[in-house]
Amino acid sequence: MGRILLIVAAVVLAFFLLGSILGFVVGLIKWALILGLIAVVAGFVVKLFRSSGLRG
Repeated sequence: MGRILLIVAAVVLAFFLLGSILGFVVGLIKWALILGLIAVVAGFVVKLFRSSGLRG
């Protein structure tokens, strides 16, 4: 009985750790996508201003 409870506790702990690790990875991917989108938009704006002659 004690061995079964120990295995159940280890499985529950593993799920908690897996959840927080996956949450951290998804958070990193989210921020990478946001920063990538900002970089693409900034590059597009710079390219637009260079080609249109709107410089002072």
